[in-house]
Amino acid sequence: MSLHVEVAVLNKISHLVARRTSVQEMLSEVLKILHVEMGLLRGTVTLREGDVLVIEASEGLSRSEIDRGLYRVGEGITGTVVSQGKGRIIPDISKEKGFLNRTKARDNQKGVAFICVPIIYKDDVIGTLSIDRKVEPDTDLKADYHLLDTIATIVADAIYAAYSEHEEREKLLSESRALKLELENKLRPEEIIGNCSNMKKVYAMISKVAASNATVLIRGESGTGKELVAKSIQKHSTRADKPFIAVNCAAIPEGLIESELFGHEKGSFTGAVNRKIGLAELADTGTLFLDEIGDVSLPMQLKLLRFIQEHTFYRVGGSNERKVDVRIIAATSRNLEDMIAKGAFREDLYYRLNVFPIYMPALRNRKSDIVLLAEYFLKKYNAIHGKSVARITTPAINMMSTYYWPGNVRELENCIEYAVLNTSDNVISGYNLPPSLQTAEATYSSLVPNTPEEGGDYESLVSSFEKELIVEALKLKKGNASAAAKHLGTTQRVVLYKIKKLGIDTSLYK
Repeated sequence: MSLHVEVAVLNKISHLVARRTSVQEMLSEVLKILHVEMGLLRGTVTLREGDVLVIEASEGLSRSEIDRGLYRVGEGITGTVVSQGKGRIIPDISKEKGFLNRTKARDNQKGVAFICVPIIYKDDVIGTLSIDRKVEPDTDLKADYHLLDTIATIVADAIYAAYSEHEEREKLLSESRALKLELENKLRPEEIIGNCSNMKKVYAMISKVAASNATVLIRGESGTGKELVAKSIQKHSTRADKPFIAVNCAAIPEGLIESELFGHEKGSFTGAVNRKIGLAELADTGTLFLDEIGDVSLPMQLKLLRFIQEHTFYRVGGSNERKVDVRIIAATSRNLEDMIAKGAFREDLYYRLNVFPIYMPALRNRKSDIVLLAEYFLKKYNAIHGKSVARITTPAINMMSTYYWPGNVRELENCIEYAVLNTSDNVISGYNLPPSLQTAEATYSSLVPNTPEEGGDYESLVSSFEKELIVEALKLKKGNASAAAKHLGTTQRVVLYKIKKLGIDTSLYK
């Protein structure tokens, strides 16, 4: 190689390195320059990962050849170059016994030289640069060696700089993620499960209002966890060590709610044989949670309005005004605005309650939390019932994900408890879930014709069961139908037939 060509090569590589592209892209471009200028047959750059050398970039090798090109330090020519820190010139690879040809790219090639030099940074061998080239009468292998050695020195500095920048970026990203996670964890109450964006909004609202004494109105469908939010607010407030008294307004008969809430004096009505302290009084210095406030009658709403405004009340049959220091948190699953329009709820009470509203999303609007909640309830009911159910199958998860959940989180909890009790295995499968979830969509019965002649629902359920068993076996055996058949105790022919019939894509499980 002429001095002019060497200078041109080094100039191009120096400019390439200065651009600071990715390590793999830079090394690939280096090999392309050598291919054009030197006419090399093949070229590789390996980088060290522990005791293994991995091909990071190549020229003239196929994907399969690259995958085979793994060397241990000290193994073959390449591994020896790394272990000794000295380059090698092999004038004819067909005559070199120590040449492993691990890539299988050099079979039956005579008159091909191999040059391999170490890539060294601060006395550490971090990889190798190697080329194959046809030996011509005027080929100067020593000159080629010195050129490669110079290039290796240049790329060593570039590799280190690139990796240093990458590590710094990763460090900054890691710190950023850690700070974000720390903030989210601070906002997320321990007692509430969920990571979806809708729930993060709830956590942020709890964080904003907890330390104050503001009245909070929690809105949401039945079963969404409104009481958990109320308890979380109290737990993170200045009243955390004070009483938390919950009143389910919908569960108390209309004639008794005033007595339950405010208490009564002895003899105030038939059956009042003793004085009774009401729940509002028991909550003094703490938090009073009025659940299902929308179910309170209009006369009682008026008394609640005065109590929330003044924090004063009279016991039933009593003449002494009593005052308590309580924080009011209310909740409802009703549409209070519609009730106001119909005259069923007082507008002034609504505005007293709706100081700081928090909206709990329905479970169908937080689908990403279903698995998280299901796993939480699985652990809970394993402990309660002395079971050891390990996991929930993918088909079962799919069924839960497609279900509407009218009962929200409470219904999901009941569903998991049912499934834990209903399974005799260490897994919850789709057929272990309650009948309410056994829909055509959830059981994949739509995959099978559903006509009276073909068996209707029975045929659909059988097919669903078969699909679940086969999918689980394929997942376990990495998509291998033969191994899945052995696992199921049947023949490969049967499994392949079922795979085709049920439309199972085995590639998804490889």
